[in-house]
Amino acid sequence: MTKAPQKSQPITVATMLESGERLFESQGLFYGHGTTNAWDEAVYLLTFVLDLPPDADRSVLSKVLTAQQQSDVEALFQRRVNERIPAPYLTGTAWFCGLAFRVDQRVIIPRSPLAELIYNGFQPWCEVGPDSVLDLCTGSGCIGIACAYAFEQAQVVLSDISAEALTIAHMNIAQHEVGDRVVAVQSDLFEDLNGQRFDLIVSNPPYVDATDLATMPKEYQHEPELALASGADGLDFTRRLLREAAQYLTDQGVLVVEVGNSSVALEQAFPTVPFLWLTFTEGDAGVFVLTQQQLVECRESFA
Repeated sequence: MTKAPQKSQPITVATMLESGERLFESQGLFYGHGTTNAWDEAVYLLTFVLDLPPDADRSVLSKVLTAQQQSDVEALFQRRVNERIPAPYLTGTAWFCGLAFRVDQRVIIPRSPLAELIYNGFQPWCEVGPDSVLDLCTGSGCIGIACAYAFEQAQVVLSDISAEALTIAHMNIAQHEVGDRVVAVQSDLFEDLNGQRFDLIVSNPPYVDATDLATMPKEYQHEPELALASGADGLDFTRRLLREAAQYLTDQGVLVVEVGNSSVALEQAFPTVPFLWLTFTEGDAGVFVLTQQQLVECRESFA
């Protein structure tokens, strides 16, 4: 008597995530573009395919996938492994300050610790909410648009030298419906900002030094080099910014800049400058604050 064929076990969300986690861990992927581990990376990709909210509760783990959903998830997992493309590029969406932003390989993936400052309203440096904000080296526009949410009265300028990056920034302005207060301008540093002055200038500029750039994991090689590289010590752009920023800040204005691990080189280059290095919930992130007055007082140091 012939045995009836056994039915295959249904594939649940939990099963699929466990499979993805094992796959990613076995392939030595590098994380850091919105996730920090294999499980979260699998969650990021699966929720995209299933169109689930990022805060879906645990009851979704028992959901059974259709054959098509299983195939789509597996294909995306395999692309992540084979091509080493960060998850947000595969999905076209990155999250910053709890907001979704359009991204592709024309812009770096949002991951700045500046999000914590935005949540806190840049206190105590902005005792009164700024009326004007410049997001310099804006990329996708995520920092400036998040500032527009945080400071509802503020006019925000998103600036970048890359026309391709600004195409994405324009998409995000439209997506978040903030076009009445947020504009995007192509400019090399302050060159095309027409002498405007701002209460707050915030920047996540290129700051990767030549050594780090040459040894970065494959995942980072999908990001635009223009948004990462900044000379031998990672400070080419930051030096120019420090020289020029004072004249584009209001008298009570504040400059907030992320330079990551190039902070050591910056301290060595300008030992007399009173950089205030900020501490975040996850530790030191290489972000400094200088006031307009401090920039004026240190002008000779930057010459």
